[in-house]
Amino acid sequence: KHPDATAEAPDPFNPAAVQLLDNTSWTLASWRQSGGAAREIPHGADAKPITLTLSTADGRRRASGFSGCNRYMGTYDLKDGGLGFGPLAGTKMACATPGGELESAYLDALAHISRTGVQMKPPQQLELVLQDGDTLIFDRADQGS
Repeated sequence: KHPDATAEAPDPFNPAAVQLLDNTSWTLASWRQSGGAAREIPHGADAKPITLTLSTADGRRRASGFSGCNRYMGTYDLKDGGLGFGPLAGTKMACATPGGELESAYLDALAHISRTGVQMKPPQQLELVLQDGDTLIFDRADQGS
């Protein structure tokens, strides 16, 4: 048994951990509002998950994913221990689904990140604390890589 296996997980808000986000993919697992209430996240067989992919494949930092109804894309940066996004563009389908109802709030949330936490010990998670106090928790989607 490796001694690190029982070691306590490092502080997810350590600025150095944010540098590990390049070339990762994430799925929105939960949304906790500032008062502690959970915001419902669409899931199940009839709901496609909300996703976030951070890629440097073309030499630039590009963000993309599915926002509940549409696909989105844009740029991102990792600086001062935080994750930030440039303007995000997306397709414009209209959806009368739970994912479609959450989409604009999700995209707005990505523009208002206050703190970024990254936990790379299993289970790997990304935590985005918003300026309004809400917290989005993402599970690593590509943990096999």
